[in-house]
Amino acid sequence: MNCTVHRLPVAGLRGVPTILLLATAFALGAASLNAGAAESSVPAAATPAEDVFAKVGATVISAREFDAAFNEAARQKFYHGRPPEAEIAALRREVGDRLINRVLLLAEAGRRAIKPDQDKIRKTIAAYDQRYGASEQWKANREKLLPGLTGYLETQSIMERLEADVRNGREASEAEARAYYDAHTDHFTEPEQNKVSVILLKVDPSSPQAAWDKAKEEGDAILKRLRAGADFGELARIHSADVSATSGGDMGYLHRGMLPDKVQAAVDVLKPGDFTEPLFLLDGVAIVRLDERKAAKRREYSEARERASALWKRDRADEEWKKLIARLRSSVTIEIDESRYPVAGAGGAK
Repeated sequence: MNCTVHRLPVAGLRGVPTILLLATAFALGAASLNAGAAESSVPAAATPAEDVFAKVGATVISAREFDAAFNEAARQKFYHGRPPEAEIAALRREVGDRLINRVLLLAEAGRRAIKPDQDKIRKTIAAYDQRYGASEQWKANREKLLPGLTGYLETQSIMERLEADVRNGREASEAEARAYYDAHTDHFTEPEQNKVSVILLKVDPSSPQAAWDKAKEEGDAILKRLRAGADFGELARIHSADVSATSGGDMGYLHRGMLPDKVQAAVDVLKPGDFTEPLFLLDGVAIVRLDERKAAKRREYSEARERASALWKRDRADEEWKKLIARLRSSVTIEIDESRYPVAGAGGAK
């Protein structure tokens, strides 16, 4: 049996933009998509077992390719932080699935005779030339990087065209749009909104306890005046350090999730016109007034018909895409080096 082996090109060209090195690293090679590209196939035995991450039918994904993909995904997802082992393990499986699906989808694109958008690729490369044209490293390494970059862009273009082809389904019928509207109430409901005003007595988070105590005392005094009939807007303009002070503390209509949890919990039990007690927040002590509460409101179908149709089509496209991947994965033997999928809490990521 012959296996197509995707080798990881040598990277480490200092000064060259990371995206270009990655494009070289992940170029799967346009030749492997073409029938009769025998020169791109070598016997499976020619690839040492320790260099193999997965075999997808007759195609080998190298361990180096998997490691490069995972390292880049980890940099993008976690930056410089150290994430929990469970998240690392999950990301490794996600990256592995992505690489396996890529092989299967490219093969499917070949069966459908989908070709890359060469005009778009030429424009993209020209944009790189223009952007990095003054870089000596780019000039020196351009010819080394160009084949890998071109192959990467071609596979990306083919993948995009395949996905567009699969997702480009029909429009929803009236009955389907209506059924979607009826079944997904939350998609067409405007959430409850609270119109609130605030008086914020600013305290630096690093201040000593005495400063917080003083702000609390001032808050108690202001609350006493408010309950005696003082004008909230006037007191906000005088005492508040919030940006809303110039408008009398008016923060407008806010839906759930826009206020700190502590403030939201306090506002939830208020009636319009009521005030909270002085609340300790990260940046000071606040008094919040509920001015008005708008209940959640479901939009009428006549208003939501267009959105219901669009969401139905989107969900159906997602289902078709997932079904395609499931069908492709079930139609071929996939062998994975499971040692690259460590169990969280059992020694950490390798």
